[in-house]
Amino acid sequence: MKYIVLICARGDSKGLPGKNIKPLNGTPLIGWSINIAKKIDRVSRIIVSTDSEDIARVALEYGAEVPFMRPKELAQDDSPEWLVWRHAIKYMESNTGENVDAIIVLPATAPLRSVDDVNSCIDLYENEEVDSIITVSAASRNPYFNMIVNDENGYASLVISPESQTTRRQDAPEVYDMTTVAYVVNSDFVKRFNGIFDGKTKSVLIPRERVIDIDDLTDFKVAECLVQNLK
Repeated sequence: MKYIVLICARGDSKGLPGKNIKPLNGTPLIGWSINIAKKIDRVSRIIVSTDSEDIARVALEYGAEVPFMRPKELAQDDSPEWLVWRHAIKYMESNTGENVDAIIVLPATAPLRSVDDVNSCIDLYENEEVDSIITVSAASRNPYFNMIVNDENGYASLVISPESQTTRRQDAPEVYDMTTVAYVVNSDFVKRFNGIFDGKTKSVLIPRERVIDIDDLTDFKVAECLVQNLK
C-alpha cells in the first residue's frame, strides 16, 4: 500500500508568528516534517495544505507538493483539522483521479519525530483492523492521582475518583498523552466520520524526548535544547 503524507501548516500562528517556517537548527520547521516524509519508502506523495504563499514556497523548496491553496474557511483559528484532512483527500481524488487509500499526517509542529516512529505507525495500521493510528507518550499527570477539578463551591477533587484510595502514582491506572508525532488514517473513514475516536483507533508509544509540539516561543526554545542534546 502506498500512502500520501499530508502536512498541514497554517500561515497565521498566534502563539508564535511565522512558526511553520521558523528555522530550527538551520531548517524551517516544516522542512523537518518534509525531510522525514522523504525517507519513508511507502510514501507516494508529500502534500502540504497551507493558506500561506510563504509556507508554500518553502515547502516546494524542500521537495513537497502544494497542489492547492487551503480555502480561507479552513484556515481560521477554530477550523477543525479533521476538515482540513477531508478537503485534501477530496481535492486529490477529484483533481488527480488518484484513489487515496490512507494518509499519513505529519504536523509541522512536531519536528523531533524519527523515521522509525512513523514506520511503526504504518506497520501497526497494516497489521491491525483499525481506522486510524495515533501516537502517544507517557503522561506526566494522572486523572486518578494528581489531576483535579473544582466544583461550583471551589472544592477540589480528582478528575476521576478511583474505586479505592490511590496513594502512589504507580498504583493508578496507566494513562497517556496524545501527541502530534504522526497519524495514519483511512481516507474513507475521514470522509464518512467526524473525529478520530469515532472509529477503531490504536496507538504507538513515542519517547517523550521526541514528542515536543511547538505552539509558542517557550516550546520552540525547548525544541532547540532537545535538538542540541540529540546531536
